[in-house]
Amino acid sequence: MRIGVLTSGGDAPGMNAVIRAVVRRGIYGGAEVVGVRRGYAGLINGELVPLDVSSVADIVHRGGTMLLTARSAAFMQPEGVAAAAAQAAGLGALVVIGGDGTLRGAQALEAAGVATVAVPATIDNDLSHTVRTIGFDTAVNTVMEAVDRIRDTATAHERTFVVEVMGRRRGFIALHAGLAVGAESILVPEEPVDLEAVCERLTRGYARGKRHSIIVVAEGAASGFEVAEAIERRTGHETRTTVLGHVQRGGSPTAYDRVLAARLGEAAVAHVLAGGRGAMMAFRGPDIAPVPYADVLDAEPPLDRRLSELAAVLAI
Repeated sequence: MRIGVLTSGGDAPGMNAVIRAVVRRGIYGGAEVVGVRRGYAGLINGELVPLDVSSVADIVHRGGTMLLTARSAAFMQPEGVAAAAAQAAGLGALVVIGGDGTLRGAQALEAAGVATVAVPATIDNDLSHTVRTIGFDTAVNTVMEAVDRIRDTATAHERTFVVEVMGRRRGFIALHAGLAVGAESILVPEEPVDLEAVCERLTRGYARGKRHSIIVVAEGAASGFEVAEAIERRTGHETRTTVLGHVQRGGSPTAYDRVLAARLGEAAVAHVLAGGRGAMMAFRGPDIAPVPYADVLDAEPPLDRRLSELAAVLAI
């Protein structure tokens, strides 16, 4: 059997660990493995490269993706899907690694007759039916480490700092990182932004002797700069903004993400070798199970309100 593997969309720490698992599990199972460079764009252009055991040596600890990634406008059109399917004709199956857009691409290829299996890898953790996506844990730890450093400056200068993190549609990074760093307020897209409540909490803290505060804001909830401006205007407290941006995507994956990547990559190949297709390998904790694309894409994972409530209680 000939198995292809590609990474698509935004990169996430742990993608290389998935590639390594797919290649070595595929070879272990008697398959030939082919890498597709630059995601669906590369598939359209026929950028296929053979991968052997040595090809994936010394990558498990590296961020990014050795296969590169790209967003493809051409693949969004029926002609692009047809061209990609034609290039994949020589593959018994294609393992795709990525987030929501990657799964939609795999679904389109399935409709065009290409057997696909997906591995969830996105720092946003915004895919349903899986407890975790690869890269989320690393991104949260990256934010935590950055905010810990920012807090030193906030303390030294007696300032409030607003830290804007990634999360256009979902606030998982903001919520988990905010809880981990003891943020006074956490603003996420899933909940209304109440700047009055944020300012009241800050004022109470300063009244009892607190001289610095951290506010974590998901980019989809509000602009960090606008939140900082509102806080300074309403409270008079000196406020600064830090936008972490793409630093959250890079870096060496945590042990959690490496182990998750190994398990999901192996499970994807095992599913392919058993004749499975058209599904995302979902981590159910502790089990891994295939979930049809339609089920994953037709639902959005809910924000854990218990964590949100806990963060509010601990920030009194």
